[in-house]
Amino acid sequence: MTGGASGGAVRAESDTRADTEPDSGSVTVEAALGICSVVAVFLLVLGAITAVFLQLRCTDAAVEAARLRARGDVVRAERAVERVAPDNARHHTTVANGYVTVTVGVRPLGEVLPLRLRARAHAALEPGVAGADIPEAGQRDVPGGTPGSPG
Repeated sequence: MTGGASGGAVRAESDTRADTEPDSGSVTVEAALGICSVVAVFLLVLGAITAVFLQLRCTDAAVEAARLRARGDVVRAERAVERVAPDNARHHTTVANGYVTVTVGVRPLGEVLPLRLRARAHAALEPGVAGADIPEAGQRDVPGGTPGSPG
């Protein structure tokens, strides 16, 4: 019976220790949540940095394409957008009133989120380039002389 009595004392001692430390496993849970939070913040920061670089690439592509298109070099403007813009980027070029406007846009996450990055660049068409001779608003070419003079 002596062994049984000491076994009972040990059991009582371990029961007492369990009652005084009820949070013994919470440190592991808190560490796991902390690590998950750090990873989530890291991924958000990484996504933001990626978005900034994609926006810069769109801006560079739009500026380069507008400059080349304003000089009349349409083929090189298209190549510049393909080379400089991010993958899956779309571009649109408009020529009006002696100016060229190039817009380059990309969806960084595809169709997952409705987020779209866009950059737009404008340039005046060089003299002699098709579309550069379009008169400004309020001006018109009158055949045979200056505006208002008899023909």
